[in-house]
Amino acid sequence: MSRLRCLLLASLVSLALPAAQGEAHCPGNVASLTLRLVQSSLIVIPIEINHSGPYDFVVDTGAQVTTVEPRLASELHLRSEGTTGVGGVASFARAEYTNLDLIKAAGHSVANTVVVIQEMAQLKTADSRIRGILGANFIEHFDVLIDNGRKIMCFDESGTLAAALRGEHIALAEPSGSQKDLPFTRPMLVSARLSAVENAPVLLRLDSGSNAPLLYADDSRIGKEARNTKPALTRFVNGVEQSFAILPPQDIRVGEQSLKHVSFAIPLNTAGIGPHPREDGLLPTIAFQRVLISFSGGYVSLDPWER
Repeated sequence: MSRLRCLLLASLVSLALPAAQGEAHCPGNVASLTLRLVQSSLIVIPIEINHSGPYDFVVDTGAQVTTVEPRLASELHLRSEGTTGVGGVASFARAEYTNLDLIKAAGHSVANTVVVIQEMAQLKTADSRIRGILGANFIEHFDVLIDNGRKIMCFDESGTLAAALRGEHIALAEPSGSQKDLPFTRPMLVSARLSAVENAPVLLRLDSGSNAPLLYADDSRIGKEARNTKPALTRFVNGVEQSFAILPPQDIRVGEQSLKHVSFAIPLNTAGIGPHPREDGLLPTIAFQRVLISFSGGYVSLDPWER
């Protein structure tokens, strides 16, 4: 049903951010929402659920569906409608799901939304105030600007935001595999060129819910190098130890934008058995100063950090 992004904590690969300066506003007089950042990268905003709240949720463009922690689900008297498979970074488990009458964020609402009810131990460790994850089945209804440099976020459904920004339009890529088995949202993917993978581009999911660039080791072009790399980090997912290796730094090119000396993490084993990934890895949105996502236009615009 979904491939929710698990959090790779700052013990993996962190990206240093310059400090924001002064009060900022969204382009085109679109209403601004100030971000609360956790671990200098995770975007947290207040949302309302079924006219109750506000509750602190992580904004995760890499999560297909929204997640609610069990305690909040109990407070809201949400009833499970069944179980479904939930995937993360080389991990898979079963979780309950239900439907919400309404989700509201920054004055924008989406009705009749499917949500997963799941514990979020890693996120709660990072910040105990986090109550859930706002996924793409909410975000996809709007043009969204994530301005990491000025620490603001903008939602727009009028076209004003997209018209006010004139960056390069990078087409959203189609996921690998069949297009008939995507039950909710299409993964937000871009085609990228890596200096270490010269033969063909790779598909990377733009992910605001993690702070670590990642490649999947089961890709034949990547796996060879991964097998020759010693485990550098470990974590536990549902009681299963998962190991990661860190590849040597390489360059990434997305459209006309380049990122230099990026170190990707690679999972060396899975935690649970789930569907094959629809992409080659993920690229955190925090790698860019500003990210515009236009689901209606089918493109993203990426502004790199000025160094």
